[in-house]
Amino acid sequence: MGRTHIVDLSRILAVEAIDDAIFEGPVGPAMGPRLFGGQAVAQGLLATCALENNGRLPHSLHAHFLKAGSSAEPVRYSVTTLSAGRSFAVRRVDGKQGDQLIFSMTVSFHVRETGYAHSSPPPFSLDIDAAKAALEEWRAANSEAVSLRIIDRLQKRPVEIVPVDPDTLLGIEGCEAKTAVWMRMRDASGADPLLQRALLSYASDMMFMRNAMLPHGIRPGSDKVQGASLDHAVWFHETPDFGRWHLFASESPWAGYARGLNSGQFYDLDGRLVASVTQENLMRPRS
Repeated sequence: MGRTHIVDLSRILAVEAIDDAIFEGPVGPAMGPRLFGGQAVAQGLLATCALENNGRLPHSLHAHFLKAGSSAEPVRYSVTTLSAGRSFAVRRVDGKQGDQLIFSMTVSFHVRETGYAHSSPPPFSLDIDAAKAALEEWRAANSEAVSLRIIDRLQKRPVEIVPVDPDTLLGIEGCEAKTAVWMRMRDASGADPLLQRALLSYASDMMFMRNAMLPHGIRPGSDKVQGASLDHAVWFHETPDFGRWHLFASESPWAGYARGLNSGQFYDLDGRLVASVTQENLMRPRS
């Protein structure tokens, strides 16, 4: 994959303070005319982090996509502190393009404390080399793959993605609503825990919506369905190092009434559960 396509995502996500508790996020890599939801989540997260001065780290975020934003325009974020105690703080961030409110999110912060601990094991093998080999075999057996729009998009994104099962992720046949992909930044972005959580937040909106569509033989971008993210939530369990590979295992337990629900977990190479993600999306059939 050519390095000419690599985008400095840490620069794209670095919001600029333009007034008290008001920030602007620059335009980022687009997948079409609509603003990528993961970009708004990551920029909004860093905007709320800019007001934190007590060493707390974000442990959860809950975002709502209110209107389709433009990928060609910057977003202005205004941050409101809803509560701030010794252990926790909660902030709301609202994103606008012009006078249009397109995005709203709450972020909860927590100091590091000791306590009881447990986590579920990875549901897939942690063998990234096997996944890379499977992807190369799939490409060799599917000569038309290089012309698929999703392949071109993935090659140009700042997050490198290797599917565990390419047929499930990239094929067009109906299948079980469960997938897994390996993800990492193409370029390392340092050890800042706030930036690392923002990078994971950005990636968490990639290859996620399609879980709810898999049993129906459709994929995002199909002319058979109108798809969009409605809301998105992330819980951070550990600070990721997103310059290293992470397994994003996801599934859809339900779909109905033109909506689909997706859930997923990020695991690092040591098998640690790093973050959990949920999202509901619009999947309205087109006649």
